[in-house]
Amino acid sequence: MRIGVLALQGDFEAHQKAVERAGAEAIEVRTAAQMDSCDGLILPGGESTTMLKLLRLEGLFDELRRFGQSKPIFGTCAGAILLAGKVLSPHQESLGLVDLTVERNAYGRQIDSRIVRIEPESGASIEGPVEAVFIRAPIIRDAGPEVNVLMRYQEQPVLVEQGRHMVATFHPELTSDPRIHQRFLATVKKALLNGK
Repeated sequence: MRIGVLALQGDFEAHQKAVERAGAEAIEVRTAAQMDSCDGLILPGGESTTMLKLLRLEGLFDELRRFGQSKPIFGTCAGAILLAGKVLSPHQESLGLVDLTVERNAYGRQIDSRIVRIEPESGASIEGPVEAVFIRAPIIRDAGPEVNVLMRYQEQPVLVEQGRHMVATFHPELTSDPRIHQRFLATVKKALLNGK
């Protein structure tokens, strides 16, 4: 199983290490050809407006949307913003692959970043509490009817899935716990077995 990590900007190296800890091969993705060779893709944290500019500059925005129409994508923090259907504060373009309304930097500035332990929802297939690192994190303000909430913090969804895609508003790659990445790998494996 080959997992790509979008490597235009952000904390892609930490995600590569996390994917390898979780038991899959990780490659940096900077071109459409590299993207096409992957079974799943991670959009890392970083700065979503900068990522958007670089995706457009490299001609990858439409390629990324096309990839997401047939293969799994996991977006964390800025990656969550890119996957959302609607972005607030301010409004910006997004891929619209997950039925979410996301507010950027909604927890406040860097100084308001935090590390908390969260108990997953029943049925999330994640046993025991998860350490969640929030850094200038977005908040999911609304989730559509097909979105499955896996974890909540302060009553807001922070880990969700819709179909083949998964979104986290925190940074699972910044801990040594492989379970969130393993959850995504299970989704990729299922998609491969189903031929989708």
